[in-house]
Amino acid sequence: MNKNVFVVNHPLVAHNLTILRDKNTDCEKFNCALKRISYALFFEGTRFLPTVEASVSTPICDTKSSMINPDIEIIVSPILRAGLAFSDIAQEILPFCHIHHLGMYRNEATLEPIWYYNKMKGKIKNPECTYVFVLDPMLATGNSGYDAVHNFVKQNIPVENIVFISLISAPEGISRLNAAYPGLKIVTSKIDEQLNEKGYIVPGLGDAGDRIFNTVY
Repeated sequence: MNKNVFVVNHPLVAHNLTILRDKNTDCEKFNCALKRISYALFFEGTRFLPTVEASVSTPICDTKSSMINPDIEIIVSPILRAGLAFSDIAQEILPFCHIHHLGMYRNEATLEPIWYYNKMKGKIKNPECTYVFVLDPMLATGNSGYDAVHNFVKQNIPVENIVFISLISAPEGISRLNAAYPGLKIVTSKIDEQLNEKGYIVPGLGDAGDRIFNTVY
């Protein structure tokens, strides 16, 4: 496995992933299980953030302690619509981050992403000191993931400063991102077997967006 691919192996993650996979799990239980896994994914993903030593006074004495470097900018970028499921957790853990939505959906015939929303242009003040978390529950073909990462790389943010967070990943999607951006970090809870002929992850959990927003008919 690529050294920049990090799989969160934990009994609680595995337990909740099983709940998510079950086709009989209703929307409420699905979102609760997803929320629990999201915390684990973000704690893993944010461990790459740079820290500095700060002075602090405890009730006992003065001491030195680490904190996230206050001089960096942090961008959390959910790919609409499924990526929104991670946004609340991201903002809870990183209340000082900037949320920048990337709107795209998949053309079911070509499996290519179609963009419909992006207000990122010209918003990056200091690319070298900017850290980005791209959120997409399903890393399948990697096409939308590539477009999302490229959106930040072309604004001169170092690819080493970008973390792609997904719930489930397919080998094809990981290979697509690794080939384009070897320095990109990918954090996921599971690498599944493959994609089927429709571009869905196998065994996967179906369409994440539909199950998150209860639009399965």
